[in-house]
Amino acid sequence: MKSRWSAAVVALSVSGCLVAACGGNGGSPETGSAPAKPVIGVDYPRSDTDFWNSYISYVPKFAGELGADLKTTNSQNDIAKLTANVQSLVGQGVRGLVMAPQDTAAVAPTLQQLESKKIPVVLVDTRPDQGNAFMVVRADNRAYGEKACRYLGEKLKGQGKVVMLQGDLASINGRDRTEAFNDCMKQNYPGVKVFGEATNWDGAVASQKLSTVLTANPDVKGVYMQSSFALAGTLQVLKQRDLLVPPDDPKHVFVVSNDGIPQELKDIAAGNIDATVSQPADLYAKWALSYAKAAIDGKTFAPGKTDHDSTIVQVRPGLLEDQLAAPLVTLDGGTYAGIPSVKYDDKSLWGNNLS
Repeated sequence: MKSRWSAAVVALSVSGCLVAACGGNGGSPETGSAPAKPVIGVDYPRSDTDFWNSYISYVPKFAGELGADLKTTNSQNDIAKLTANVQSLVGQGVRGLVMAPQDTAAVAPTLQQLESKKIPVVLVDTRPDQGNAFMVVRADNRAYGEKACRYLGEKLKGQGKVVMLQGDLASINGRDRTEAFNDCMKQNYPGVKVFGEATNWDGAVASQKLSTVLTANPDVKGVYMQSSFALAGTLQVLKQRDLLVPPDDPKHVFVVSNDGIPQELKDIAAGNIDATVSQPADLYAKWALSYAKAAIDGKTFAPGKTDHDSTIVQVRPGLLEDQLAAPLVTLDGGTYAGIPSVKYDDKSLWGNNLS
């Protein structure tokens, strides 16, 4: 994962072409004739996880590098608060909005309202089930489920039982990760039985459900946590059952997470968990703000490869998504079922670069 930030580089130059440049105007999120101080509103989705707190810490840093003024709110995983926060930000005169709605169905009316007011919106991490936005900045969440499946499937040699601690199925992320993991297991590892447990991104619920499954199925050999929200509880449950043992111990339960927070990387090094998928909190902030400024500047984009190791795809008419790189992270940096991984101590990982 690379994190380049230079005005000398023409960012987001896609193979499908930067539409503004094709029209002869040129430019990128870092260049062009923007107002001296564009005002960008950012609604933080929550502040109860290490991942989102890291994202929150990156936002002012990159806003400063862009020369943008910020107005911020926090919707605390509540769609009603998000709606009210958007109204407040609009009232404060923001010219563009960045948000990460956790309920991807209920956000549609808010998007429609902003579109009618001609206020461009960039969505981070989640994609709306309906409605348009200037850009979605996220990683390929189906790839998260696929990578977790491949890693666990190889470690279990295609046989055994795994527990999938799902996020919220009201979220496109929860659905993507769940569907991809299940599809991959059915197609490639039919000898692995998957217990899918919905948790609503709640650590306490995840712990309780994992404990229940382990009571009935003490031979479970793998856990897929769809986010680091479940990390502490999962390790506690395994420790209580004397299953928190090194990877070379026959009792070891293989654990794969998603996020790439510093604690996950430490737990990989310690042998407590085995892998994670590094969801780029730094790049979410960087490119979301870049696209918001680009929208204010009147830029537009088209599908294709970018110069920051990602691909812009059109998910439906009126909605583009920049899918950022999110590597599998393991202890050895090996390749699993054709999927390469990055070592847990690699300096390219944002989780190794927090001050």
